[in-house]
Amino acid sequence: MLDLIRDAKQRGYTFLTGGEASAAPGYFVPVTIIDNPPEDSGIVQEEQFGPVLPLLKFRDVDDAIARANAGDYGLGASVWGRDEDAAFAVAERIESGTVWVNETQHLSPLAAFGGIKQSGLGIEGGVEGLLEYTTVKTLVRRR
Repeated sequence: MLDLIRDAKQRGYTFLTGGEASAAPGYFVPVTIIDNPPEDSGIVQEEQFGPVLPLLKFRDVDDAIARANAGDYGLGASVWGRDEDAAFAVAERIESGTVWVNETQHLSPLAAFGGIKQSGLGIEGGVEGLLEYTTVKTLVRRR
């Protein structure tokens, strides 16, 4: 997280909030939002596993989906909207292992969870996760 913040500062991006490391003991990074960084910036292209996020503008829903799908990662995404059916239609088009609608980070041991693209290998949870612990074997005999 600190590397992403440092990179954004060096490149002169605008911080809407945060951007300073905490003086508190431990590993705490305050919520940091970077305003409209370029598409090729680290904060846009890397997976952030902390509260350092880009705030991006888009022309329309198709533009937002295309840009979301253009990246190398696809672990999780969220779609927010008043029209739940429209939000689900957007979620179906996003290339991600999990897409939450009007919530985020809700995980269940009954549902599969795993990423696509460069966001890891394998699945955990659900029947699909149990199948990760099995080995498929096919036997063929010619008669």
